[in-house]
Amino acid sequence: MALGGCNLGPRYHHPDIPPPPAWRADEVSGPATWPSADWWKGFSSPQLDLLIDQAQHANDDIAAAIARVREADAQARIAGAPLLPEISGTASATRERELNLAAPGTTTANIFSPLLNASYELDFWGKNRAALDAARLAAAASRYDRVTVELTVMTSVASTFFQAVEAQDRLKVAQDNLASAQTILKGLRLELKAGTITALDVAQQETTVAVLNASIPPLQQQLLQSIDALAILVGKPAEEVNITTGTLEALAEPQVIPGLPSELLARRPDVAEAEAQLMSANASIAVARASFFPSIDLTASGGYASTALSSLFNPASRVFTLSGELTQPIFQGGALTGQHAYSKARYAELLADYHKTIISAFSNVEDALVTLQQTALQYQRQADAVAKARRAYEITQRQFHIGTINILTVLNTETALFTAEDTLVQVKYAHLAALISLFNALGGGWQKA
Repeated sequence: MALGGCNLGPRYHHPDIPPPPAWRADEVSGPATWPSADWWKGFSSPQLDLLIDQAQHANDDIAAAIARVREADAQARIAGAPLLPEISGTASATRERELNLAAPGTTTANIFSPLLNASYELDFWGKNRAALDAARLAAAASRYDRVTVELTVMTSVASTFFQAVEAQDRLKVAQDNLASAQTILKGLRLELKAGTITALDVAQQETTVAVLNASIPPLQQQLLQSIDALAILVGKPAEEVNITTGTLEALAEPQVIPGLPSELLARRPDVAEAEAQLMSANASIAVARASFFPSIDLTASGGYASTALSSLFNPASRVFTLSGELTQPIFQGGALTGQHAYSKARYAELLADYHKTIISAFSNVEDALVTLQQTALQYQRQADAVAKARRAYEITQRQFHIGTINILTVLNTETALFTAEDTLVQVKYAHLAALISLFNALGGGWQKA
């Protein structure tokens, strides 16, 4: 055992991938405010809190990730077994009859033999140690993968929940606008009877009512599909999931300001997972390289052997064997060379994946920041457009009833208001979705220990 531990594998070097000096977004200023571990509570939605809690306990993707962690831990235990002696016990009782060559007839005898066997492979080249390191690093990668899966599920729950609320808000806007349009149509029909407007004016308003009425089924479909998606995420039948919250406008908007880009890499579980896999592949190269060299096995067995149970454990019945074996691979049809080449190629593949993961991490944050800022600006401008469209609509309503404008002007301002209100809801959802993307890009409050 003292001879063990010679490591023929390449020394692992952390890849040097310099981060950008700062984020490109203009409005990223002030002290860093990284997401907290329970970042979703910043939206002040009890129903969202409940949905995420249900997903954490019942989501199938998270359950599968937890099972993969257990699998990797078991593989690590298996990989570590060759570093310890293998011990087994055997006991046999034999009764045999043999031909007696010295005299006519046969001889009958009993043989009792309890034995303890031990074997050990000297890890002279560090192959078994490297295999254990590779398995332990793979187990660490599985833990980072679990965090990544959990973060993805939680952000998906939040995004899908907001999508369902958006569908509810748009549905309410459409229903309110339909009711308003129907009220106007009712008034126009009365004026048609009085002879103050033409049938064309009524027909145009009827078209507006029909268009608004046709917009409702797709919104109801979107709402039901969002609820179905939420049901899958929380591991429940769709019939048990219902959206009872208020509007998107009623949700709070938590503040988050990313720190320096160099800090991001310690807050992204997918980056930690990619490096753990890279380190595991580096250890696998050592395993493949050590396979070219001889293996040394020590074997020992000892116990008792006797023809009678009464004398089985007497000192004279003790037996033992000791042996040493050296095995040198000579020809295996290129299997060892192929395994070594595969291990190096696998490391090169994972190195490229690691580089891509880091570059993607920086890009994810940049994209989320830009989208968050632009949707905030768009929301402000769209809210202003809604206010102006509503004012124009109210003015045209008064002027139409006193006869200073025609129905076409009313229809134009009516359509503009309806479209502006619907767009405002969609922009609000896009802004909240960008905020969710930013939480996801910043690692959702996770930090590497």
